[in-house]
Amino acid sequence: MGVERTDEELMSAYAEGDTVAFEMLYRRHRGTVYRFAMRALHNRADADEVFQETWSRLIAARARYRPDAKFTTWLLQIAHNLIVDRFRRQRPAASDEEAEAVFRQLDAPETEQPDRVLSEFEQRRKLQLALEDLPEEQRLAFLLRIEGGLGLEEIGELTGAGRETVKSRLRYALARIRARFQS
Repeated sequence: MGVERTDEELMSAYAEGDTVAFEMLYRRHRGTVYRFAMRALHNRADADEVFQETWSRLIAARARYRPDAKFTTWLLQIAHNLIVDRFRRQRPAASDEEAEAVFRQLDAPETEQPDRVLSEFEQRRKLQLALEDLPEEQRLAFLLRIEGGLGLEEIGELTGAGRETVKSRLRYALARIRARFQS
């Protein structure tokens, strides 16, 4: 069995026409991109559009891709830009029922006991409400850190903020989320 190729190697291979490399990248990162879009936008239809457009833009930009930055940083930059564009046009509002239905479908395994499912659902709901209450800059920084696994510098590059500003946004976001879970 060979060594697993890095995202950057896969993207370079895809740029040269290797469609299997694209399929591997898609399988690796589709969940992260979709969760990032859904939690940022709170609306399944909008998240679906951002998700599709992110991958469409990756396909269109494959020949221009340069592995100067981490692949996930580049990919989430595309999604982030699309989300920011959407916020600029019109800030969407998701219904509670719609968000709950999506998180049930994405996260709740069918084989678990009902009381555990309810407890996990309540925790996810608290997190969703806490994320909705965050200012946009804090929410995006938090999601890029948690969903994307990006570091402070990478988040700063994506959002155009300095390292200390990103640290502050993450600290305030975490404090607000913790406060929500204590109440």
